[in-house]
Amino acid sequence: MPNVHRLSDPPPAALAGATKRYGDTTALAGLDLEVQPGEVLALLGPNGAGKTTAVSLLLGLVSPDEGTARLFGRDPRSPAARSRAGAMLQVSKVPETLRVAEHVELFSSYYPRPLPVAETIALAGLAGLERRPYGELSGGQKQRLMFALAVCGDPDLLFLDEPTVGLDVTARRGLWDRVRELVGRGRTVLLTTHHLEEADALADRVVVLDRGRVLACGSPAEIKARAAGRRIRCTTSAAREAIAALPGVTRVERQGGETVVLATAAEPVVRELFRRDPGLSGLEVTGAGLEDAFLALTGGGDRSDHDRSGDTSPDVRSTDTRDAARPEETAA
Repeated sequence: MPNVHRLSDPPPAALAGATKRYGDTTALAGLDLEVQPGEVLALLGPNGAGKTTAVSLLLGLVSPDEGTARLFGRDPRSPAARSRAGAMLQVSKVPETLRVAEHVELFSSYYPRPLPVAETIALAGLAGLERRPYGELSGGQKQRLMFALAVCGDPDLLFLDEPTVGLDVTARRGLWDRVRELVGRGRTVLLTTHHLEEADALADRVVVLDRGRVLACGSPAEIKARAAGRRIRCTTSAAREAIAALPGVTRVERQGGETVVLATAAEPVVRELFRRDPGLSGLEVTGAGLEDAFLALTGGGDRSDHDRSGDTSPDVRSTDTRDAARPEETAA
């Protein structure tokens, strides 16, 4: 049965003025972020944007240098808060020799009201693999087991940090279906991903981070409309630099023999392209995608990974999945 959320309830997860530094690197710079009940919030950004650090603060794996982190209105390290959250992290470790069902049974014991083991295994798409040791699973099966360990406690809030890394297209879309099923039960999801198609398919709301600050926030459609507008694809002899200088053009790329232009409005750009090149051909105008908007917002650069600087701290990089899952323990 879907959870009932009262207006007076605190948000499932919130950062207020959160700042986190690792040496001379500022991973988060006064970040304000709220995850609303029943939504899928996608946290996007280039390498070093602060995504993993934000998740680590909300899980209580690290503490902010300034500001606050709250999970269901509580300190994220408190057992009462942890018992209502599940996490699938980028870097996780579980014993290689334990079998699938044994892992699920162990993690379920950390929670006061876990899902039945058989239901968890079915939800994660692991039926028939219950007796297989973790070390003998394929990469995709290991990812599905990590998903099972994140959901076995029937959490109100699920953290998915790059959950489909290494999965093929079929496995990725299968996990999307499982996420949608959980949201249909009234659960809340905070998703970080480099697969922008994934965010577009799943998210109710997108927050784009860069250098520890919010660049944009809104629904995928709002982000696409505000940041990218329209995508124009054509074959033209017009110079890339000349097209980039046209009013309303935000990005120009050459893809093989074609030119792809992002613009806030298509019509004036198309008219100018035909004026400059009457032989223009293969014209196609569509709405811009979330990837287009992301590149327009961030400039398309891939900077040094601030998150990775943070992840090398003992509290985050070498974290056992059980440290995030076990609600009765309080982190130091």
